Amino acid sequence: MTNESKQPTDKITQKELTYIEKVWHTVAIVALLVVVILIARVAFNVLLMVLAGILISVYFHGLGDLIQRNTKWKRRICMAISIGGSFAILAVLFWIMGTKISNQVAVLSDTLPHTINNAKIKMAETPIGRKILEYLASDNSDALMTTAKSFFNTSFGVLGDIYIILFLAIFFTSNPDLYKDGLIKLVPDSKKPLARQIFDRISYALKGWLKGMMLSMVLVFILLSIGLGIMSIPVALVLALLTGLLKLIPNFGSLAAMIPGVLLALTISTNTAIIVALIYMVTQTIVSNIVTPIIQNKMINLPPALTILAQVLMGTLSGVLGIILAVPLLAIVMILVDELYVKKINETDTPVTP
Repeated sequence: MTNESKQPTDKITQKELTYIEKVWHTVAIVALLVVVILIARVAFNVLLMVLAGILISVYFHGLGDLIQRNTKWKRRICMAISIGGSFAILAVLFWIMGTKISNQVAVLSDTLPHTINNAKIKMAETPIGRKILEYLASDNSDALMTTAKSFFNTSFGVLGDIYIILFLAIFFTSNPDLYKDGLIKLVPDSKKPLARQIFDRISYALKGWLKGMMLSMVLVFILLSIGLGIMSIPVALVLALLTGLLKLIPNFGSLAAMIPGVLLALTISTNTAIIVALIYMVTQTIVSNIVTPIIQNKMINLPPALTILAQVLMGTLSGVLGIILAVPLLAIVMILVDELYVKKINETDTPVTP
């Protein structure tokens, strides 16, 4: 009787211990997630700078691979040429175009206030324009300015962020396996092949995004320079360069870049402003139809609505840097969800026979 009575008691005790262990494991996991979320919230801008450094490093590696395929030189030499050559090309471009661009920027800064006043006068002639001016003249303009300033706030200032991002990119380029293997070591041995597969997919997607963005920026710059030059728009080179740079921000960047061009065209005539707006729209349409399919083939297919939501969310959290990096970050998240969740569900799903 004594042995029989002890066995059920031992089983109950083991069950209670197992249940208590599960509860403590759950509490520990939740606590760890809370800590990670709090740290990520505080250091979110730093994580975005790391992502920006990774993207530039991906560009350096892509250019280095291209050089190595064509020359058969050693890897380190090709990487050095990739980094040094990129900075040298930028320096030469700034030196060649710097004087002209600086003169056009000076002209733009002088003519823009006069252009805005002319636009206000023309807007005041229409009922809708008067309502917009009344809205901007009220306290709402202060709220808009505060929101705009918050978008351009960064962790260490613009120059400080660029400095940190470039140094991170150089470090990631010089020894990428050090950081990649370090992250893979944190994964259990049974999951290491999956981790390497995820890294490969993310690398492939980021390379595709970078190629598409660079191609679209160059095409936008060339087409707008030609179009605005034909229309004899002042500071056409600066407007084309600004539009090309703002192509980094999908959806919103093109719209924001069109505003100063149309305003300057209004100083010439209304018909000129309409033609300039058409030039912007045709350019964006051509680039979207040529480049967007390339980006989607190199990356996973991102739903447009989800892309806009990601941009709005990232812009609210981290300003302009968040908007720029919203698309590659969304692609990374969707790859992780696909590899860690969707594929697992598909593997465990069993077909139901009617």
